[in-house]
Amino acid sequence: MRKTKRKFTRIENLKDQIKVYEKHAGKVAFDYFDKSGDVLKMTYSEYAKNIRAFASGLSELGKKGARIAIIGETSPFWHIAYHAIVCSGSVAIPLDKELALAEIENFLIRSEAEVIIFSNLFEEKFKEMAIAHPEILFIPINECENADNYGPSMISVIEMGDGKPDAFDYDGDITKMAVMLFTSGTTGTSKCVMLSEKNVCAAVNAACDSVFFFPNDVLLSVLPVHHTYELCCTIAGMNYGMEVAINDSLRHVLRNINKFKPTALVLVPLFVSTMEKRIWDELRKKKLDGTMRKLMNASDKMRKFGLDARRLLFAAVINSFGGRLKKIICGGAPLNQDVANTFRSLGIEIWEGYGITECAPLVAVDVYYNPKPGSVGLPVSCCEVKIEGSMEDKGESVIGEICVKGDNVMLGYYGDEEATKEAFTADGYFRTGDVGYMDKDGYLFITGREKSVIVLENGKNVFPEEIEEYLEPLDTIAECVVVGRKAENSDNVILTAVIFPDFTKFPEGTTKEEIHAEMKKKIAEINRKLVSYKHIREIEIRDTEFEKTTTRKIRRNLVK
Repeated sequence: MRKTKRKFTRIENLKDQIKVYEKHAGKVAFDYFDKSGDVLKMTYSEYAKNIRAFASGLSELGKKGARIAIIGETSPFWHIAYHAIVCSGSVAIPLDKELALAEIENFLIRSEAEVIIFSNLFEEKFKEMAIAHPEILFIPINECENADNYGPSMISVIEMGDGKPDAFDYDGDITKMAVMLFTSGTTGTSKCVMLSEKNVCAAVNAACDSVFFFPNDVLLSVLPVHHTYELCCTIAGMNYGMEVAINDSLRHVLRNINKFKPTALVLVPLFVSTMEKRIWDELRKKKLDGTMRKLMNASDKMRKFGLDARRLLFAAVINSFGGRLKKIICGGAPLNQDVANTFRSLGIEIWEGYGITECAPLVAVDVYYNPKPGSVGLPVSCCEVKIEGSMEDKGESVIGEICVKGDNVMLGYYGDEEATKEAFTADGYFRTGDVGYMDKDGYLFITGREKSVIVLENGKNVFPEEIEEYLEPLDTIAECVVVGRKAENSDNVILTAVIFPDFTKFPEGTTKEEIHAEMKKKIAEINRKLVSYKHIREIEIRDTEFEKTTTRKIRRNLVK
């Protein structure tokens, strides 16, 4: 693929981005489902007008400059709230809709939120919390019935602000905190990342530079919008004037791909692997899998001579994904290269990226006109990457911790100076905790993680310490470590509890199988307290203590 010149507007702040939306005017910005399942559309001019009106409405409520949380499903109104909050000099606090109510409450308190904007999903759930926290204004996106303790709906606040003086903070400091993001973990282990408007815009500009977007593209938004990866890519695509169709449910992804016929997707490996599996399952049912592999091999050889007939040869497969899908951006976890190669052979280009919340999140993206399979690409335009501390040599390259410096790097962790200090090198590079190397051409390769965080195939981060907090109170457990085990014949990561039991708590002669069965019962009870992706799926019983440091900390890297 040749390098292509594409025009986009480089932004210094999100107010600039709103002006870009206004230039796209009558184009469709969003396709989205209403309560009844009908598809509605919102144009760019309507979108920009709603952002300005909501910012003015918040000002009318006396909440200009406030800290405002947002929680709920992806919708145009989520995006409207985020833009209006940041553009008016307030602080946006995106929250994961899968959080338990106790965690939401804790994060609201920790962030000192004055307002929370929420979708219908929380209409009933928030009633008691609203009573317990009268200092927080609860704003439902739509009108709620019997919600005496809630404030006006977001829709009514937009109406309130329509025609009022512009409340954007045009003279605001783009280097101050504008976004607060909580990392995964319990209320005790989760950190609060502080991003500035400058950080956000640096990542958006870098995405526009690096990702192969065009104004006539249609993007299906699948991933949770509170995640910086999804949010950054969506804003970047809308800078080009792309149409964004919003998926209404994970159960409906394939249905909605065929409904909206996207040209582009931004996914994590779990979705890509699911799509690839569906392709081969259908071919096996028709006993065409062997023929398809031969045809793909022949097509791959033809491309080496400049003959590309993939869209014609594999039209039937491409049509099963709407017929227009041309590119997939994949990040959040390592992608199986066999899966990636299947899509490339079929005529759907796939590029990997690498990022981390603390970098807003973009760090590197594979180069669309010169990709290197297995690499996450070159560092993006707004930052530089170095490999810190040699762990081992890999030919001409050195493996070590990936460190980043640039306009995309966070301000620090809110209320935690010690953690902030530990997160940076002496010369100001952010320590990602990921391990990798850069080849002679500057392409970045990820080889592992230095931190204990477990990255699931769906891109979710699981902090083992969080789950261990639930296990350690059990008197039958002397020591435990939660690890991620690769499943056989799959890239799926299985959360596994490795346990050294307190054998004195069991009757003499109790077998290891009986101990395992007892642990399984107790862990099943613990799983009920955790969201599904944090469930412990396997248990391993060990006979000896874990190896420890001189300060009696378990050496996690030695747990096999």
